[in-house]
Amino acid sequence: MTPTGKRAERSRQAIVAAARELFVSEGFDAGMDLIAARAGVSKVTVYNHFGSKEELFTEVVGQAMGEAHTTMAELRARLSEAAGAREALLHLARALVTAATDPSRLALRNLVTAELRRFPELGEAYLTRGPARSAADLGEALGDLCGRGLLEIPDREVAVLQFFSLTIYPHLIAGTIGSALPGDLAERLITGGVDLFLARYGAVSGPRSTPA
Repeated sequence: MTPTGKRAERSRQAIVAAARELFVSEGFDAGMDLIAARAGVSKVTVYNHFGSKEELFTEVVGQAMGEAHTTMAELRARLSEAAGAREALLHLARALVTAATDPSRLALRNLVTAELRRFPELGEAYLTRGPARSAADLGEALGDLCGRGLLEIPDREVAVLQFFSLTIYPHLIAGTIGSALPGDLAERLITGGVDLFLARYGAVSGPRSTPA
């Protein structure tokens, strides 16, 4: 039975934090003994919370992706204040790129990719709690802009992939080889990508008026 209560939750979060740090620095081969020591708990406590290293890693990935989900929820609320589609999409793209290029998230993504052959279930967990959830969040944000009459998107699933491709995927490709796009190029990629996206999906009729 998984431990419960405030003390158990503190231990659980300490374990996850220690595991995230060590997975990023040492890779998936970081030992459970080392994770327990870094968290300040016993190895038995680690296994009381997580039945295996794979389960612990899945939780680490899930929490990292959950941070991005929270960021998107906050961002969606702020998009309603944007005066137009371009302003909203630029703000959205910059926030998504910042989240996607966070060093610890990039390291976890690369670690999942490296371990797919040994642990294919890790890839499925990452896809479900990471990219798939991010795509759903972005789809909802684009839907909000469509609802305001700022965009006209007939196929939102395709539009989501196109937006990611224009603004974020180049960063992920660079990250797989331990590199990063120069800041000026990254900004030009965002502005150019948003303009291309708007050329395809910008509403011709203009924004709808809001009832008084």
